[in-house]
Amino acid sequence: MRTSIVAKLFTLTTLLCLFILAAIYIGQTIFFKQYYANRKVNEIHANIQAFKKSYQEEEGNVLAIQKLEQDFYRQNNTWITTLDSQGNLKNVNDFYLEVKIDSPKVNNESYGKTISVPLYNMMNINEVLNNTPGQGKSMLAPKARVSINEYKMESGLIPYRLQLDKSNFFWVNEKISKKMDDLTLDIKYSKNEKMEFPGVSLSGLITKIQLPVGNESSSFIYTNGLFMDRIKEFQANVLFNELHNSIDTLQILDFTQNNVKYKQFIDPIKDQAGVTSYIFSMASLQPVDEAVQMLKDYYVYMIALVILLIVLAAFYYSRKIAKPLLQINQTTKKIANLDFSETISIRSKDEIGDLSQSINSLSRTLNSYIQQLQKDIEKEKQLESTRKEFISGVSHELKTPLSVMKSCISIMKDGVATHKKDHYFEAMDKEVDKMNLLILDMLELAKFESGTYKMKMDMFSIDKLVEECCEKLLLEFKGKELKVHTELASVEVMANQHRIEQVIMNFLTNAIRYSPEHEHIFITIKEETTRVKISIENKGAHIPADQLDKVWERFYRGDIARQRAHGGTGLGLAISKNILELHGVQYGAANTEDGVLFFFYLNIQA
Repeated sequence: MRTSIVAKLFTLTTLLCLFILAAIYIGQTIFFKQYYANRKVNEIHANIQAFKKSYQEEEGNVLAIQKLEQDFYRQNNTWITTLDSQGNLKNVNDFYLEVKIDSPKVNNESYGKTISVPLYNMMNINEVLNNTPGQGKSMLAPKARVSINEYKMESGLIPYRLQLDKSNFFWVNEKISKKMDDLTLDIKYSKNEKMEFPGVSLSGLITKIQLPVGNESSSFIYTNGLFMDRIKEFQANVLFNELHNSIDTLQILDFTQNNVKYKQFIDPIKDQAGVTSYIFSMASLQPVDEAVQMLKDYYVYMIALVILLIVLAAFYYSRKIAKPLLQINQTTKKIANLDFSETISIRSKDEIGDLSQSINSLSRTLNSYIQQLQKDIEKEKQLESTRKEFISGVSHELKTPLSVMKSCISIMKDGVATHKKDHYFEAMDKEVDKMNLLILDMLELAKFESGTYKMKMDMFSIDKLVEECCEKLLLEFKGKELKVHTELASVEVMANQHRIEQVIMNFLTNAIRYSPEHEHIFITIKEETTRVKISIENKGAHIPADQLDKVWERFYRGDIARQRAHGGTGLGLAISKNILELHGVQYGAANTEDGVLFFFYLNIQA
């Protein structure tokens, strides 16, 4: 169905306006969101550096640092704290208990010592602040016996599990506990008998317990469960050396929790003794999403911008209508100069589209006729060249047999040596046979080189074909007392069986012709991944290295007298070369240590 230009202009203008609205929408939801998020991250980064500077000035003053953390949270709505080199909270002293270790006595460096066990990474702050009766927390009191599981490091022991003796109440740092469980399995199934489990179990009596009551400066950190979970996960990675690379500079990590995106900042800081601490911060990107959503609600105010875009679109498409005509004009000029490389890419269902299709059709038709004409000219040139070479070769090769026949006729005509009349007739008969064989080979070679011959492929067993060829030449082998050695893999190939037989017979005849008596001929078939290699090697003779590439040429003779003495037309290898090239396979000839090797490949039927 044909569509008018006016209707198309209206439709395209409307679509353009929708496209512009979509572009605005994408820009304000994706690119603006990314811009806003990057700006917030950069702002937090700068504030962390300011916090870092203030922290270094107040280092050692716990109350001052806690105030810095609270002020940072109020100003940036971002949680921040400091961790020591083992991932523990560095500036808190209100959430721990002390235990005097009295078991085990043997191989226990902590026996008789009082150790401090931080509770913030094992106990939920809400459990402490709510003070619910019946919970295990209410049973934590001085002189209560507890068991402690600790992770043993060179720098000390890290508690990760606390349990009241003779009860089911326990508290655990699940992040470290999971790492210890995985380590236990690794040691259990490891073949390294020297691996030791780094866990230590201790027990003793509580001597002191310190729990927050909710009004301490540090309590606000404990109230954010997600922030505490991220700290515990970071601590586990630090303790078990599972950070992908050492933290030498500020790292900013992304994670999502409950469909809310967060940014995690880890900034290392070293004291005067060279001990590394960490500034650990977490910021929510939820305000960014809320700001983007607010922008979406104000799209109604963009109507004025849309009207302006409609005016610009009308101007744009008035030029666009003229663009196809300019393209048509440019393409037709190239066609006039017989350049058909460019087509008109207009597919509209109107007058311009019809004209474009007609010009494209005309261009394709002219191009196809010209290409066909060029192919015919090239084919005719090739046939003419083949005819000339054929005539030149025949005239050259027929000189010798004709000369022999003329000499025999002259002798018989003059009546000289009449007692050898039968010998001269036999010589002329042989020369006629040679001429006949030469002409047949020349015709076959010309057929292959004409470029019009098509090989018909079929499947057959190459090993059986080689065996058949050897049987046909059995008398020739015995005549020169040659020993034939075969190593034939049973393989089916895809090729023209008759022509491949011709190649094999040419290679074998050539090997017999140039092998001294009592020598050896080796025939091998080796299977490779997608093809098979057929090799025929005759011992006792070499081809000069500079002549190896010439053996495939028609009428090539390295030694003319020797070639005449052994027979042959000088076309066998040239015919074999053309047959193998029509198969599209690799072939060649090479000198071995004490002989000559001819080989070719055939494709294996999949």
